[in-house]
Amino acid sequence: MTPEDKTSQNEAQSQPFSDQELGTFQTLIDIVARLRSPAGCPWDLEQTHNSLKRNLLEECYEVIEAIDKGEPEVLSEELGDLIVQVAFHADIAKQAGEFQIEDVLRQINSKLVRRHPHVFADGHAEDAREVERNWEQIKEQERQANGQRQSPVEGIPNGLPALSYAQLMQERVGKAGFEWEDVSGVLDKIIEEVAEFRAAATPEEKLHELGDLLFSMVNLTRWSDVHAEDALRQANQRFGRRYLSMESLASERGQDFNSLPLAQKEELWQEAKRLVG
Repeated sequence: MTPEDKTSQNEAQSQPFSDQELGTFQTLIDIVARLRSPAGCPWDLEQTHNSLKRNLLEECYEVIEAIDKGEPEVLSEELGDLIVQVAFHADIAKQAGEFQIEDVLRQINSKLVRRHPHVFADGHAEDAREVERNWEQIKEQERQANGQRQSPVEGIPNGLPALSYAQLMQERVGKAGFEWEDVSGVLDKIIEEVAEFRAAATPEEKLHELGDLLFSMVNLTRWSDVHAEDALRQANQRFGRRYLSMESLASERGQDFNSLPLAQKEELWQEAKRLVG
C-alpha cells in the first residue's frame, strides 16, 4: 500500500459520512444527536439552553460581520455555525421531552405560509410595503385569536441591543399611528434635544437628555431606511481603519503619533480618510 493509499484510507475511516450525506440537514441533526449521546462528547452533552446563549449571540454577530465584509465563503461557514446552534437547542429540548426539530420546522413553515397569503392563497400585495402591512395585520389577528393582545411597546426582547430595541419600538408605534408626518419633524426633534442637553445642569439631567438625543437619532436612521445598529457598527469599523492608518502614517514618517498636536492629527485623519475610506 502506497502512502497515498494509506492517507485515503485514514481519511475514509475518519469521515463516517459521504459527501452527499454531508450536504443534508438530517446529517447535522444526526451528528448533534451523537455528540450529545452518552457515548458522545462530554462537553456537548453537558450544554443547556442557558449555557449556549452566549454562543448563539456570538454566531449571530459573526454572520453579520461576514455580510458587512461581503465575503460569501465566510458567510457560508458562519451560517453553518449558526444552524448548529439551532440543532443543539432542538436536541436539548428533545432530550428534555419539550419539543423536537420537527416541531420547530412545522411551526416556522406554517407561519411563513400563513403570513404570505398573496403567495400561498388568494391574498393580494401590490408591493413590499403592503406585504409589511399585511404581515402586521396577520400577526395582530393571531395575537387576538390567542388572547394575547398587547401594546406595540410590549413584547420586545429585553436582550436586544439598545439601538435595535429603540428602532423596533419606534417601528411598532409608527405602524400604530404615532408617527411624524415627515422627516422634518424628526430633524426638529433632534435640534430640540441638543438644546435640552446644552441646558442640562446636573449629571442626571445630562444622562436623561443624552438618552433622548440618542433615541431621536435612531428615529432618523429609521426614517432613512437604515438600521441604527448597522450604521453605528460600520462607523466604528471606519473609525478603526482610519485611526490605524493615522498611526501607520505617523510611524512611517518617524513621528510619535501620541505627542503630535491636534492640528497635525487632523491632517493625518483627512489623509487616512482619502487612503482607506
